[in-house]
Formats: sequence, C-alpha cells, structure tokens
Amino acid sequence: MTVTTIDKAATTAATVEFRGLRRAFGATVALDGLDLTARPGELLALLGPSGCGKTTALRMLAGFEHPDSGEVLLDGEDVTRVPAHRRDAGMVFQSYSLFPHLSALDNVAFGMRMRKVATAERRSRAAELLDLVGLGDRGTQYPHQLSGGQQQRVALARALALRPRVLLLDEPLSALDAKVRLSLREEIRRLQQELGITTLFVTHDQEEALSMADRVAVLRAGRLEQCAEPAELYARPATPFVAEFVGTMSRVPGRTDGDEVEVLGQRLPVDGPLPGVREVDVLVRPEAVAVRADTAGDARVVATAFLGASVRVTVRLADGTEVKADLPAHEAAALTAGSPVTVSLPRRPVLVAERGSGRIG
Repeated sequence: MTVTTIDKAATTAATVEFRGLRRAFGATVALDGLDLTARPGELLALLGPSGCGKTTALRMLAGFEHPDSGEVLLDGEDVTRVPAHRRDAGMVFQSYSLFPHLSALDNVAFGMRMRKVATAERRSRAAELLDLVGLGDRGTQYPHQLSGGQQQRVALARALALRPRVLLLDEPLSALDAKVRLSLREEIRRLQQELGITTLFVTHDQEEALSMADRVAVLRAGRLEQCAEPAELYARPATPFVAEFVGTMSRVPGRTDGDEVEVLGQRLPVDGPLPGVREVDVLVRPEAVAVRADTAGDARVVATAFLGASVRVTVRLADGTEVKADLPAHEAAALTAGSPVTVSLPRRPVLVAERGSGRIG
C-alpha cells in the first residue's frame, strides 16, 4: 500500500469527557450516570453487549443525541447542546452510509463541498485520503463497484476529510467477513496512530477491542464497569461481569480460609480483597487450568475443540461444574469425551467473587 503523509499539525488531538450522562428512552435507561474520559490521541474502545449504552454515548459525542442530564466536553468546552455540524467530529457507521450516486472521490469530498472548500483543494485532499486508505486507484468507482471493505475505507477517508478533532467509529467492521475485518482493523489502528487523532471505537467484539485500543471501557446497562489498558483488563478485571465478558472465564466453587481459598483440593492465595463470605466462586482463565488424564480422577472430559496450536477442553467436575482449559495440542491428544481426568490450578493468586454474585472481593 502506498502511504501518503497527512499533515498531523492540522489535526489536534482532543480530550473527550462524559460527565454524569444519563439518557432514557421511555422505560429503557440507555445511560445511567456515565463518567468517562478519552485522552488526547488515544484510541478508546467502548465495549459491551447490545443495549449497554455504548452507541448512545458515541451519538451524544457526535451531537446526534442529547442527554437527559450530564455533560459532554471537548477539550474542556461543554458541547452538550452544540449542533452536530459544529463539533469537529468525524463518524464512521457500520452501514458505510455512502452516497450511491457519487464516486468514491466525490463521497470523500462531499463534506468539503458542503463547507465551500475550493474545488481544486477538496479534490486534492480527497485523492490524498483515498491513497492513504489504499484506494488511490478507485476514485472514479461507485459504491456498488466496491467491496464491503473498500466501501468502509471510503467512509473512513470521508470522516477524516474535514480534519476532525475526534474520530468516532460505530461498529465499523461488524458487517465484514473475518479476513477483511482483521485487515481493516489493523489499517484503522495504523491510520489512527499515524494521524494522532483521538478516536472512540464502539464494538461488542472483545478481540477487536483488546487488539486495537489503548484503553477499553466496558459498559453494562448504561454504567461503566471498568476502563483500563487491555492487559490490565484481562488480567485484573474489576468485576465478574468484566472477567466473563472479556475473554473466557470459568467459575469454580471454593471456600475462603483466612487469606486463602480452598478450590479443587488446593489452597491458593487470593488476588484482591476477600469477600465477607466463605462460599465463593473462583474465576479462572482457560490457559491457567491444567488437565491430565487420570483413571482415578473424578472429573470427566465433556468435549474438545481444536483451536490450531491449542485445544480447548471442557471438563465436568464431580459437582457438575464445567471448566474450560486451553492445552497444547500434543497434551490434549489423549483426551476424548468421557476420559477421566484431574484438574488443577497453578500456585498463584486467583480472583474470587461471592458465589453467584456480580462482585469481586
């Protein structure tokens, strides 16, 4: 791909703040007191299940929705009631939203034309941006002549054409097939870093969020559960919801004893504060679970799933609890459905939650 240099000085990285945002649609509360800040130049992913409020938050920043209460600030300026066209925000939608009767070049140039940018300047910048997203030779083609991935690249170029202070991406990859999605998310991340533009990215795909973002904000029912860098979010989830939504997590019954927890016949240290009850769930990632064939074992293999270099083994414990383990393919070769096994955990701190609750510690 040809890389075109865009003037970074023309795009100032902005700080975005949501303060106490609340928005209800009838009886449905979309946002329930959201407080969140995006730092200048970072890519912040808003991650969560459908209906958690992430798209509502993005639309409030764009100016397409207004909160019932709370504020939206851009570089410290309250823009809560500022019209969308005056917010310097570029938005890319899941559905591309290209004009079918305009060529790729004219789609990119459309916003500049509305702002009365001179013809020569807008066509030059549109061509420059198409080149930046790898479509320098597709300027004369119409949306129906482009693939889904190419259309989304045009939409991205169009959003960048007016040199916005913030770039807003609303599930822009969800309509694409897996290979194109992987390629385009790498390209979006490269462009975002090259331009240094503050970007908010809405997705329900945890892999997408963890691989692209500087930080990930996990939302649930209109509230912020946790905002952290991907590695911290994965290793130190603040709540069981985050633990189970970000990556795969099994809950194994345990009992606290002093500052440790008894689980799977072992005593392990606890990561974080201990809950005030004895009966707890121990939260474990598949890569932390060891499974070995054992004719005297009281656990049984339920299923195996080939993942390439590893195999995900689902094991049912004697009490009926199911635990997932990711094992190297050669270790899992002898494990088949019904095989008796022993399950263990490494001697390192584990996360615990009140049994059946949504709280860690």
